[in-house]
Amino acid sequence: MRGLGLNQGTSGNISVRWGEGLLITPSGLPYDQMQAADIVFLKFDGTFVSDRPIVPSSEWRIHRDILLAKPSVNAVVHAHPVYSTAFAMCRREIPAVHYMIAAAGGPTIRCSDYATFGTQALSETALKALEDRTCCLLANHGIIATGPNLAKALWLAVELETLCQQYYVASQIGTPVILSDAEIALNIEKFKSYGLKPRPA
Repeated sequence: MRGLGLNQGTSGNISVRWGEGLLITPSGLPYDQMQAADIVFLKFDGTFVSDRPIVPSSEWRIHRDILLAKPSVNAVVHAHPVYSTAFAMCRREIPAVHYMIAAAGGPTIRCSDYATFGTQALSETALKALEDRTCCLLANHGIIATGPNLAKALWLAVELETLCQQYYVASQIGTPVILSDAEIALNIEKFKSYGLKPRPA
């Protein structure tokens, strides 16, 4: 995430579905110090076992609840990239100013209500913003991007940040033109066959 420009310091976290739970990045550990053994296995009941001085990310509830609510999602990325977080700080949803918004699953990228980090309230407001969507902004906080695998979730996080940067720049030039819901629905259908396909066995 740091190499992709999505995060700074120890902010942000990633999870992937694993067995009867999930694998999630630890809390407060700088990325350049993180090793495979630092990744925490968290059960869906919120418990974890570790013989090391590490705990799961403080945002584990968001990851757990998204994976439980959305069976098609197998990876969750939470980050604080500059442009999309700036829109989240203004509590502004992103309209359909570019056809790539179809990757979000609808004609807008919603911004959630505000809730304190690491709380169940934040998880609940995130789930509401993610209804029929694959990504969202978290008010005064950052972003969430989901996917069927980690590569797709990271790709979506980068696309979201790029779209927010483009929207910001376009707004300095003039008033961005918003595409119709029908056009976005068409692009959502086209996206179902878009991108790289798995290599044949």
